Amino acid sequence: MIIIDGSQGEGGGQVLRTSLALAMAAGRPVRIERIRAGRPKPGLMRQHLVAVRAAARLSDARVDGDQLHSQQLTFEPRAVSAGEYHFDIGSAGSATLVLHTLLPPLLTASGPSRLVVEGGTHNPLAPPFEQFAWSFLPLLERMGPRVAARLERPGFFPAGGGRIVVDIEPSADLRPLEIWERGAIRRRWAEAIVARLPRHIADRELAVVARGLGLSDGDLKIVEPRDSAGPGNALLIAVESERLTAVFTAFGSKGVPAEAVADDAVRQAQRYLATDAPVDEHLADQLLVPLALAGGGGFATTAPTGHTRTQLDLIPRFLDIAFALAPSADSAVAITVQGAGGQ
Repeated sequence: MIIIDGSQGEGGGQVLRTSLALAMAAGRPVRIERIRAGRPKPGLMRQHLVAVRAAARLSDARVDGDQLHSQQLTFEPRAVSAGEYHFDIGSAGSATLVLHTLLPPLLTASGPSRLVVEGGTHNPLAPPFEQFAWSFLPLLERMGPRVAARLERPGFFPAGGGRIVVDIEPSADLRPLEIWERGAIRRRWAEAIVARLPRHIADRELAVVARGLGLSDGDLKIVEPRDSAGPGNALLIAVESERLTAVFTAFGSKGVPAEAVADDAVRQAQRYLATDAPVDEHLADQLLVPLALAGGGGFATTAPTGHTRTQLDLIPRFLDIAFALAPSADSAVAITVQGAGGQ
C-alpha cells in the first residue's frame, strides 16, 4: 500500500485528489495521512468528501476514514466502471476539481461515461468551468479520448448550485502530448460574467481589458445568466494560439472595484504574453497526471508553482515514470515525462 503524507507540498486538497485519481487509474491502494494538517480547518471538508465517495463509487473501492474532518483515509480501488454518474457537492465547493479527480481513470475505461457534478463552477480557489473547457479539455482530446463539457447552470461562491455535464468517449491508450512552442496567436478575447448583479460591472471590467490588451468590441462579451443560485462575477481572458488556449481569471468580490478585478486579469495575461512559455502556471499542474498516464510527453512552462511541484513529487509514487526539468528559452522550464527505463 502506498502511504502519502497529506501535508506535503501544497498541503491541501490537491494531494488528496491526485492520490485518488492515480489510485484508481493504476489500481493501487493508498493511505493518506495528515490530510490538510496545516490548514486552519484540517481534514476532509465537504468538497473533499464528495471527491472521495465519488471515486469510491467509480472504482468500487473499499474506503476507511471517509468522514468530515478526518485526517486519515484508506482507499482500496477495485475495477473502474464506465457509466453515468451524478454527484452533488451540496455547497460552492469546486465541481471542476471533483472532475479532475474522476476523469483520469475514465479516459481509458471500457466504455463511454457521463459525469454530472453540481456545486461551485466559478470560485476563486479553483479553475472555473471555462478554463476547464477551453484550455484543458482540448489538449486532453489530442491524447485520444473525446471529452465534451457543458455548463448547464453556473454556481458562484458562496451559493454554489452550479451544474456541469461531461461526456467521455475513452481511448484504449493515451497518446503522449508535447507542447514546446505557443505558435502564432490567433485570437484574444474576454468574457465578463455577471449573475444577479448590475451590468455596468461587466462594462467597466471589459473597458479595462480593452485598454490593457488592445481588444476591440468584437472581442468582448457580457454573459448574464438568469438561473444562478446567487450573485457572482467572473472575468475571463483567453489567449488562443496555434498550439493551445490559455485562460486567465479574476473574480469580483464585495468591496473590490470592477476596475481592480480587471487589472488582476489583465496583469495575468500580460505576464503570459511577455514570455514564450506556451503552458501557463495553472494548466501546468493539470496536465501532469494525463501525461504521466500516457508515459511520455512534456511541455514548456513558467517557473513551477507549489501545486506543480507537488504533482511532480507525488505522481511517481503511483506510476513507473519520472519527471525531468531543464531550463528552456526565455526563462521557461521544460518538463518532460520519462517512462519506464528512462524513455
